[in-house]
Amino acid sequence: MARTDRLMRLMDIFRRLPQPVTAARLAEESGVSLRQLYRDIATLRAGGALIDGAAGVGYTLVEDTALPPQSFSRLEIEALMLAQSGLEQIGDATLIESGRNAMARIIATLPDRQARQAMHTVLRSWRRTDTRPPISVDLDLLREACWEEFSLVITYRDLQDRVSTREIWPLGMSYGEDTLLLLAHCRLRMDYRHFHVSRIEAMDRGGESFRPKRVSLLREYVAGRRRNRPVPATGC
Repeated sequence: MARTDRLMRLMDIFRRLPQPVTAARLAEESGVSLRQLYRDIATLRAGGALIDGAAGVGYTLVEDTALPPQSFSRLEIEALMLAQSGLEQIGDATLIESGRNAMARIIATLPDRQARQAMHTVLRSWRRTDTRPPISVDLDLLREACWEEFSLVITYRDLQDRVSTREIWPLGMSYGEDTLLLLAHCRLRMDYRHFHVSRIEAMDRGGESFRPKRVSLLREYVAGRRRNRPVPATGC
């Protein structure tokens, strides 16, 4: 891991874990040796981060100079925490962890009173359990394909249990109450299709790049929806 990435990861761990946190725990979370951890803490201190503590005692991040002070109303804090807690219900472990890390960064910049409010919010997100079908494909690859605009080859079982293999240009994902839908331009049908991600049985990187067409394709899709042009949700 590059030095800059390692130091950023260590700061994220400081923001996320209850403090003081032992050197052993920091080293375990960072994936480095204790010796390397001590060097990284010294580097962060030299860069302006105020970190109290020492080896054998535990460390506390007193001030994070990398993050400017922020202020939110109590309702804004509730709204942010509610949005983050809603991620728990969509079954995407990577996205859930990213949400937690983002909130930890935000809370680290709040004044003490507002930080305490964030730890004791009253609004919660809830849904029935076991309503979302399991997903077997790599969501990290799916997100990367959308961001970087490269094609995917998928094996898909539609709602009539018909199986097909096709190449698609993935454009975006929508989290519904009981399913995750992928909007894509199907290269087999040469048209837009919605795919239930839980019904994708296999997925690999394809050989096409559609950069920089994603934005224009999405605009065309939205224009079609405004004309009440239906988009099949079965991928057929």
